[in-house]
Amino acid sequence: MDLGLTDRTYLVTGATRGLGFATARELVADGANVVLTGRSEEAATKAAASLGERALGLAADNSDPQAPARLVAAARERFGRFDGVLISVGGPPPGTAADNTDEQWQTAFETVFLGAVRFARTAAAELGEGGVVGFVLSGSVYEPIGGLTISNGLRPGLAGFAKSLADEVGPRGIRVVGVLPGRIATDRMTQLDELSGDAEGSRARNSATIPLRRYGDPAEFGRTAAFLLSPAASYVTGVMVPVDGGARRGF
Repeated sequence: MDLGLTDRTYLVTGATRGLGFATARELVADGANVVLTGRSEEAATKAAASLGERALGLAADNSDPQAPARLVAAARERFGRFDGVLISVGGPPPGTAADNTDEQWQTAFETVFLGAVRFARTAAAELGEGGVVGFVLSGSVYEPIGGLTISNGLRPGLAGFAKSLADEVGPRGIRVVGVLPGRIATDRMTQLDELSGDAEGSRARNSATIPLRRYGDPAEFGRTAAFLLSPAASYVTGVMVPVDGGARRGF
C-alpha cells in the first residue's frame, strides 16, 4: 500500500527515542522527510544521523514559545515544505493526587499541555489543505491510570483541544488526530514497571490484562502513527486511536 508519504515533510517532537523516534523512522522509511527534536542538540543530531539524509535533528524545548515557529521555518528551509506535525512529549512524573507537587503540575502543564497547544496552533496556521496535526497522548484520555495522576489530569484536556481544533481546521482540509499508546516497550514503560520494585513481575501482570498478552513494540506504534499522518488516512480526523493490544475495554 502506497501511503503517499514520498517527499512530504513532517515535524516530530521528542523524537530522539521511544515512540517519537519510532514514528520518525517509519516516516523516513516510506520516503518522507522529518525534522525531529530532542532536548539536546547532540541527541537530536545523533538520532537524525541514524535515519539518513531525509532527517534533520534540532534541539527544542516544548515549553519554549518560540520553538514551534522556529522548527516549522527549519523544515521549510531544509526540505522546502511542511505537511504536518506529530507532537510527542515525555510523560509527566508519576505520583498520586496527594504527593504530586505544585511545581510538578506547573512544569507538566507548560511542557505536556501548553507546549503541545502552541505547537498545534502554530502548525495549523502554517498548514494547507492535506496537512495534519497529530498528538501522542495516552490511554488516560479515556481511563485513569493508577499512579499517573498528572497524566490523568492533562491528557484528556489535550484530547478535548484536539477535537475542537479538528472542527475548526477541517473546512480548510486539515486533519487532527490523536494516537493513544498503551503499554509499549519503551524506556518510559520500563521506568514505570521498575517503580513497583519488581519490574519483571509488573510486566507479567500487566501483559496478562492485555488481550494480545504482550507489550507492543515501538515499531508497531510508529507504523500506526505514520499511517494516520499520511495521505492514505485522508478521511480520518477528530479521532483518538488506541494502540494498546486491546487493553481498552470500552468501544
